[in-house]
Amino acid sequence: MKGLFFVIGLLMIVECSMAQVSLPNTIYAKYTDDAIQLDGRLDEPVWENAVRISNFTQRELNVGEPATEKTEVAIVYTANTLYIGFWGFDREPDNLVAREMKRDFNWGVEDNFEVIIDTYDDDRNGFLFVINPNGARADAQILNNGRSFNKFWNGVWDTRTAITNEGWFAEIAIPFSTLKFKTNLDQQVWGINFERNIRRKREQLLWQGWSRDSELELLNRAGTLTDLDNIKSKTFIEIKPYSIGGAELTPEKSEGQLNAGGDINYLITPTLRMNLTINTDFAQVEADRQQINLTRFPLFFPEQREFFLEGQDYFDMGMGNRIIPFYSRRIGLAEDRSTVPIIAGARILGKMGNTTLGALSMQTASRDSIPSTNYTVVSWRQDVLKQSSIGIISANKYENGRWHSTTGGYGLYSTSELFGGKNLNIGASFTQNINSDDFDARANAHRIYLSYPNDKVEFDMAWQRSAAPFNPEVGFLRRENFQEFYAELEWKPRPTNHMKWIRQFSFKGLDMNYFIFDDTGDLQSFFYEIRPLGFETRSGEFFEFNIQRRAEGLREPFEIREGIVIPEGEYWYNRLEIQAATFSGRNLALDTYFNWGNFFTGKSTETTFALSWRASRYLRISANYEKNWIDLPEGSFDTDLIGNRIEYAVNPNLFGSLFSQWNSEDEEVLLNFRLQWIPIIGADFFFIVNQAYDTSGNSWTLERTTILGKLIWRFVI
Repeated sequence: MKGLFFVIGLLMIVECSMAQVSLPNTIYAKYTDDAIQLDGRLDEPVWENAVRISNFTQRELNVGEPATEKTEVAIVYTANTLYIGFWGFDREPDNLVAREMKRDFNWGVEDNFEVIIDTYDDDRNGFLFVINPNGARADAQILNNGRSFNKFWNGVWDTRTAITNEGWFAEIAIPFSTLKFKTNLDQQVWGINFERNIRRKREQLLWQGWSRDSELELLNRAGTLTDLDNIKSKTFIEIKPYSIGGAELTPEKSEGQLNAGGDINYLITPTLRMNLTINTDFAQVEADRQQINLTRFPLFFPEQREFFLEGQDYFDMGMGNRIIPFYSRRIGLAEDRSTVPIIAGARILGKMGNTTLGALSMQTASRDSIPSTNYTVVSWRQDVLKQSSIGIISANKYENGRWHSTTGGYGLYSTSELFGGKNLNIGASFTQNINSDDFDARANAHRIYLSYPNDKVEFDMAWQRSAAPFNPEVGFLRRENFQEFYAELEWKPRPTNHMKWIRQFSFKGLDMNYFIFDDTGDLQSFFYEIRPLGFETRSGEFFEFNIQRRAEGLREPFEIREGIVIPEGEYWYNRLEIQAATFSGRNLALDTYFNWGNFFTGKSTETTFALSWRASRYLRISANYEKNWIDLPEGSFDTDLIGNRIEYAVNPNLFGSLFSQWNSEDEEVLLNFRLQWIPIIGADFFFIVNQAYDTSGNSWTLERTTILGKLIWRFVI
């Protein structure tokens, strides 16, 4: 172990670098009373007089070198709106990679321009805005200096782009009411940074902080935006009512649906927002992706409802993904994933000084045998030092006169200045169950972790424990009654003189997850992986080969499939794995996965294929297929999972998808058609058709059809 930590320390020190600063690192906003026509042409006089910055530097592929295509940015503003002008000159505009137009598009594979704004100027939190040459828009909230990334936040803002023989150009309009900032200042000073991606060259440009151990979301490495004089965040009440109508059709009956409700948003302070929701509805949410479970542990389905996704980072206490004290899918969804009506709720999110606050309270209605239940979650996080924090969170449930709470605290030490410019995170969390009908001091869970996430060397280690009595009733446990010991060390060198077609290698000599039963100390599971070869090419292709050692300790017989039971005992086995993919930004992209070897008492092979075809900026078609072959002395079987998605867009404000899936376990085809229209920024219309077909026979039998239309409008008073 001493030798291991010596090597880790040596690797951490190798090639340490300061976070790069490119001068000038300040951009000056220019005030105007003139109207700006949002058309992407940047031909108003104010743009000619604005101060442009152009000192962009490559982070990829050739770190530290100037941009190969001229890039300029300027900022102007009126009393109510911040305007950002972008000049993306390009000598080959016909080769721009821009194949998406929908809201919240996948910007990681497109030519794009990104802006991040730290309105609190606290080097921790910000708002991210992304556009592509087609005028597609995406946005996200950034918290904890890039450690939390909430892409489900949707701000009210707009953009227009123009493509000419000189490149692509854009105007972005962000109302100050979309941003949260202190208003008791005569002049605002904000953190800001910009990024441009030229996909055909795999070129990534940043204005500031272009170290490979940095990224745009690390706000402590941003530049400065100044000369915003006497602006105000308008105090307003936002009302977003919805109405929904449709029908559910089955062979036995037809039932109409008609409903209404909405949200009311109010800024308590310029940086603290209250949200009230009445008769909350999530009809527009896409169906869960099906999964096949070949383990003895429960499946985890991620939250998909925007209302809960928007604030989920406020209720994260750093316990990882195995122990989740608050799992928002407990609210409004039964164990079988059917809907439980939500009567009303209230939420407060925001920041006051160095304190980040989050509170959520929802009341669900009774349904069948499920009683009416109140769910209340409260979180408090305090900034300490430059990038660190401490906090507490309490997730509570009250039903039938019984109260349950999962309450705990956490702390995080974080720095991006280790050895001059490296990142390091060290954290700890503890949470305890408290019930009104009983209290067990042993019903707790905790985690201690260290993460060194950097470009050439990445090291992570953690210890976590969930005691046998611990049961977070408003949370989720992927395992119960366990302790986990985890460590991972990855070395990712970049060729310089030879094999220049490779962007970066990936070698892994340590990747271990060792689980024991907490009450006995016996083996629960074991996973160890060695990666003798992995790499990503400069053109974006990806490959890795892994050798795995696994084990499972069964306390009792495990029925892996009906009628096929694996006896209790301890099982050790070896497996091999290959993953490979082409660059996902290509018109035609392929992703493959193969894992094969011993499996409990026999053998198994797992395969996954995913194919994506970007026919044009209006149409994208993708398909995936997952196949498992299991051969055991107790019995043999195979499983299939098929998915298909067709995404289309008429323009950035009118788009949709057709999603279909089938698996051999349920023998049911699920179809989900979704159309979204944004008539004005801030309003939405959805048209949804869901169908289910039984395929257990020799033909498809229609089980149910749901047709819904939902209109959400936005009023500001």
